[in-house]
Amino acid sequence: ACPCAMGLATPTAIMVGSGRAAESGLLFRGGAALEAAGRVDTVVFDKTGTLTAGRPSVAAVRVAPGFGEADLLTLAASAERGSEHPLGAAVVAEAERRGLTLGTPEGFAATGGRGVRAEVGGRRVLVGSRAFLAEAGISADVSAVGASSERPLTEVLVAVDGTFAGALEMTDEVKPTAAAAVRELRERGLEVHLLSGDSQAAATAVATEIGIDHVQAEAQPADKTAYVSALRRQGRSVAMVGDGINDAPALAAADVGIAIGTGTDVALEASEVTLVGGDPRLVGAAIRASRGTLRVIRQNLGWAFGYNVVLIPVAMGLLYPVLGLRLDPILAAAAMAFSSVSVVLNSLRLRRLPVAPDSPEP
Repeated sequence: ACPCAMGLATPTAIMVGSGRAAESGLLFRGGAALEAAGRVDTVVFDKTGTLTAGRPSVAAVRVAPGFGEADLLTLAASAERGSEHPLGAAVVAEAERRGLTLGTPEGFAATGGRGVRAEVGGRRVLVGSRAFLAEAGISADVSAVGASSERPLTEVLVAVDGTFAGALEMTDEVKPTAAAAVRELRERGLEVHLLSGDSQAAATAVATEIGIDHVQAEAQPADKTAYVSALRRQGRSVAMVGDGINDAPALAAADVGIAIGTGTDVALEASEVTLVGGDPRLVGAAIRASRGTLRVIRQNLGWAFGYNVVLIPVAMGLLYPVLGLRLDPILAAAAMAFSSVSVVLNSLRLRRLPVAPDSPEP
């Protein structure tokens, strides 16, 4: 009368499902994360490094009157030498590509999601967003320095000694599989959002290209957390997908935090699911793996419960007065073992679960 199958129903499925997911590049932190991913109905993507390649480059340098292109880039790159942000690394790389001699930043300070400030060669340099410069009392008239691209690009603004000095146009290619990832999620009935710290124009351009309707731009780390929390208060089960330090609070606030494996250690630590590699289609694969595992868990529990409800009373002799039917103890022991083995065998079917990107719904 020991219902072993009831105790095996969930852990065996989670063990096999987690192993199958790991083979496809999906690392779940535990059984709770594997189960939670299957209940997600809303996916919120970060942009840079998640839906884009995360390898930005300088497309153009636009300078204000009184500043030279080489001087502007030298000052900006020198200030960014202390930054870990991909945009900062791109500015430094462009300066080095041009053979410019960079100075050593002093008094370096970074404001998450906004920009950096430092003193370079005795000059106060600010590099960051329009809002970052505005906080310092600097008005940035970007239109006065012209535009070199018809497509909206990410703009990094530079101020020197309290004066707007110019803008660096940054480009970052959208990942080839981003549109397919979004399309698959929408076909499976999930709502997809784009949450970015970039400008409204740049974020909207990427969202339009890959098919996302809900866009929130110019979002700081606290804004991202508030956005995810607001969706949860609406009764939605939210998965947040990101890769950077700025995404970590939002990853922790979501029902399921999904980190791109190529991202920062902070983002990986704050998430419950890690995608090995940077393919955004793995988000759909994670949800597919979870739903397949939950399906098998329900099958196991239904079978184990029904099996024991029927056979335990028979083993107790419930049918003997009516039909003269008895269950020999040897047969009862075999029946009990069969219930456990059947649950394990059903869980092992998850070894063939189609988890890889573009797999059909099991």
